Amino acid sequence: MTEPHGPYDLAVIGGGINGAGIAFDAAGRGARVLLLEKGDLASGTSSASTKLIHGGLRYLEHYEFALVREALKERETLWRMAPHAIRPLRLVLPVSGGQRPALLLRAGLFLYDHMGGRRLLPATSTIRLGTHPAGAALQKGGLAFEYSDGWADDSRLVVLNARGAAERGATVLTRHPLTSAVRGGDHWQLTAGGKQFSARALVNAAGPGVNSVIEAAAAPALPPLRLVRGSHIVVDRLFDHDFGYFLQIGDGRIFFALPFEEDFTLIGTTDVDHKSGDPIAASEAEIDYLIDAANGWFRRKLDRADVRHSFSGVRPLVAAANGKPEEASRGYRFDLSPHDLGAPLLTVLGGKLTSYRQLGEKALDLLASRLPGLGPAWTAQASLPGGDFPVDGAAALADRLGADYPFLDRAEALRIVRAYGTDAWRWLGEARTRGDLGRDYGAGLSEAEVNWMRQQEWAMSADDILWRRSKLGLRLGPDAVRQLSGNLGA
Repeated sequence: MTEPHGPYDLAVIGGGINGAGIAFDAAGRGARVLLLEKGDLASGTSSASTKLIHGGLRYLEHYEFALVREALKERETLWRMAPHAIRPLRLVLPVSGGQRPALLLRAGLFLYDHMGGRRLLPATSTIRLGTHPAGAALQKGGLAFEYSDGWADDSRLVVLNARGAAERGATVLTRHPLTSAVRGGDHWQLTAGGKQFSARALVNAAGPGVNSVIEAAAAPALPPLRLVRGSHIVVDRLFDHDFGYFLQIGDGRIFFALPFEEDFTLIGTTDVDHKSGDPIAASEAEIDYLIDAANGWFRRKLDRADVRHSFSGVRPLVAAANGKPEEASRGYRFDLSPHDLGAPLLTVLGGKLTSYRQLGEKALDLLASRLPGLGPAWTAQASLPGGDFPVDGAAALADRLGADYPFLDRAEALRIVRAYGTDAWRWLGEARTRGDLGRDYGAGLSEAEVNWMRQQEWAMSADDILWRRSKLGLRLGPDAVRQLSGNLGA
């Protein structure tokens, strides 16, 4: 890939979901775009979410109706954009004695069904756990509700947006930390990764690191964000069906237990205030909390030995420091520098995975008066790379892939389609046997797939490949990881 140094119309700092989404939108509006990320794409919060595309049912309790409505509207839009990386998920919410009463839950779900323009996703239904497939894994039956949201591969969604931006001419540079940003009247002079760049406008989408960009740009300090850490654990599959669970805990909080990567269950999340500079990792107390929460609901009991993997992300929330972390708003806002200061600096504060496309659209609309020549909003009707097939077409696409490449078993074909969609044929190419794909690292990971990730998706390390471009780190043993790292020279 070429790496022109400018001048760019827009430089975006931060390769998480907001930064990648803004770059995708801007490139499609005709802007010359530079996306700079200090590490790997999605190496922070954007690979550490609960993997849900959802309105946020619990936010209704805090009267955040506008936030929920916007997110609900986005569910089907994002599903159409990326039917490989996003799919519908039916969630089961049991009524629990001493917690929120059934009438309150049903009223909230009625709003959830009707305030977001739902067209494709099925409505809420009332179920009995004694006769429903989701009931068998739980300790007790009773009344429950089954409702719709969506599941997403969060880190691949970031990569797909970055690829979409690059296909429209954007320059995407990872491992390029911003070290200085000097405003020169009508442009910014940037230093990142030891290189010089210039841009007419600067977008600070660095998530928890927004203040580092503010400091590099010598811009006025912003009100402090509230940093909240969310941790998750992954265990072997707790149930034998495709429903997820939205479960209440005795302390008034909730947690999710979701089907994950076919053979696992994802449990999360916590909400803990996080101090800047502390390690971003699940604490012992958080892991114990999630194990105890699951053991309060599921028949199969968990202990520490059952935890196959854990991960944490820090959410920068637009909220006061008082109150419970789980009650802090997941909304977002923008801070745009005054016109008389010259070249604009737009800082993005807050946000959530489901709202990233709307956030990007609003950011570009806000910058339009400062960047004449930008085209109109367009992403609501777009497809992300590999997503040019019907929303219900992933299974049929996997059938096609398996027919064209008979050496792939059904599980492999489905994994590949969910990662690459119609782009799978581009790296599988003319292969007629598994050996044609080069070195086999195990768990279906081939040299051909690794090369695609390196050449088209900015992957450089084993972690990039095994935890962000895929989740095959759950399946590959240490010897295979060492071999992969050695072959990557990392």
